[in-house]
Amino acid sequence: MSAPDVLPYETASWGRRALALLVDWFACVAAVSLFTPVFGTTGGTGSFWTLLVFVVESALLTTTVGGSFGKMLTRLRTVRVDGGGRLDPLRSLARAILVALVIPPLVFRPDRRGLHDLAAGTATVTLQEAATRPGQ
Repeated sequence: MSAPDVLPYETASWGRRALALLVDWFACVAAVSLFTPVFGTTGGTGSFWTLLVFVVESALLTTTVGGSFGKMLTRLRTVRVDGGGRLDPLRSLARAILVALVIPPLVFRPDRRGLHDLAAGTATVTLQEAATRPGQ
């Protein structure tokens, strides 16, 4: 997918993105801790389940409502760069897996789009910015 060199809208700040990621992670830890011990064990399966729940939650909510639980609370949305509209399930899943790998979000362009956004053809924007985009 080729992405435009300059986006026609402003992407979300790093602070809001980091806050959304923290909210997502703690929500996933809380959900997993109801069923398995997450803390107090080294190399336990709790960490794997937390990561799996994070990927599924992020992909599912991004496909259905435009952003993960943390993004919804921080009023951010993930939008397609190639004309708007919601992300399809495969694109959302690929993006969530790349975020879980940690490195892709840390390698980014000046427009604050990381490798996960470039691979999925997406951008993270504020709710106000998403509302001005056609097809959202």
